[in-house]
Amino acid sequence: MPSEPLKSRTRIRGLGDGPEGPLFESFAQALSEAGYASFTARRHLRAAKHLVYWAHRHGTLVRELDDECLAGFNRHLSRCRCPHWAHSNQPRVVHGASLFLTYLRRTRIIAQHAAKPPIHDPALLSAFCQWMRRQCGPTDLTLYQYSIYVRELLGHLGERPSCYDARRLRAFVFERSHCWGPTVAQKCTTALRMFLRFLIAEGRCAVGLDAAIPTTAHWRLATLPRYLQPEEVERLITSCDQASALGWRDRAILLLLARLGLRAGDIVHLRLSDIDWKNAWIHVSGKGRRQTQLPLTQEVGEAIVTYLNRGRPQTTTDVLFIRCRAPFCAFSSSAVSHIVDKALRRAGVRRPTSCAIVP
Repeated sequence: MPSEPLKSRTRIRGLGDGPEGPLFESFAQALSEAGYASFTARRHLRAAKHLVYWAHRHGTLVRELDDECLAGFNRHLSRCRCPHWAHSNQPRVVHGASLFLTYLRRTRIIAQHAAKPPIHDPALLSAFCQWMRRQCGPTDLTLYQYSIYVRELLGHLGERPSCYDARRLRAFVFERSHCWGPTVAQKCTTALRMFLRFLIAEGRCAVGLDAAIPTTAHWRLATLPRYLQPEEVERLITSCDQASALGWRDRAILLLLARLGLRAGDIVHLRLSDIDWKNAWIHVSGKGRRQTQLPLTQEVGEAIVTYLNRGRPQTTTDVLFIRCRAPFCAFSSSAVSHIVDKALRRAGVRRPTSCAIVP
């Protein structure tokens, strides 16, 4: 119920008094719309009131609050003797005050975070990123990781690719590989090969120069990758609590992973509009942002319907899977890994190292 925190006047008496009264009322409404339970919303409201009380004592107005004030408030809490503001859990109070600052920024009552000075990338690096987006469709994270190594190469060898040769390229890789583990070194060589292929395609360096990048010795897959047996996969799926919102959500996610072979990134980017219920298809933006159409089986479809009807909180977002606790919003790929890890522990199944849950 969106207005529930506002109904308990006796529990939040005083929050509407004074010049900040309307501000606290609107903050309470925002907490309610984000899905916070009444008890939690009242706790965050109390933290916000405490922060403002402390700020006024130090001559700071609400519109002047910032992260430095929040840090000072955190230090104050360890020795707080403010009347009527006793607390037993400092991290919770700081969290509520932080939510209040976030709300003030979102409503433009206080200034946004100071923008970091922009990093001016070399022209070659910018052109490489544009070429990658056109040719491969990588994620922003992949481009960011590639840019680290390309930027370092340009700083070391200069921005004249016509002067690059195999000896200098190999020397650069060997010198850096002594400071890195095999995984990082492998990422570096992959990024540099792609950069050199871009330069070759653009006619800026000699053809075949990408072959000068050495292959990093890495035996992670020297043996067959381990995977879950079919009966172990079924144990994971049946371990979900089918009488709770969390269980319905997790079961639908595990079925998408096991039956359709989706990746964690595919799961978190699914939208309600990606499901074609009439024709039983599910549209996925796969690796490289290539659109894929997969069949929506009866089992998977029923699991998603159960989650939508009985487990998904009411929210305006179009993301299919969202957090079960406020704030109700999308979660990251690491959250999907956490869901799988919990299912493995519940089912008593040993976790395979860095592999999918399907055989």
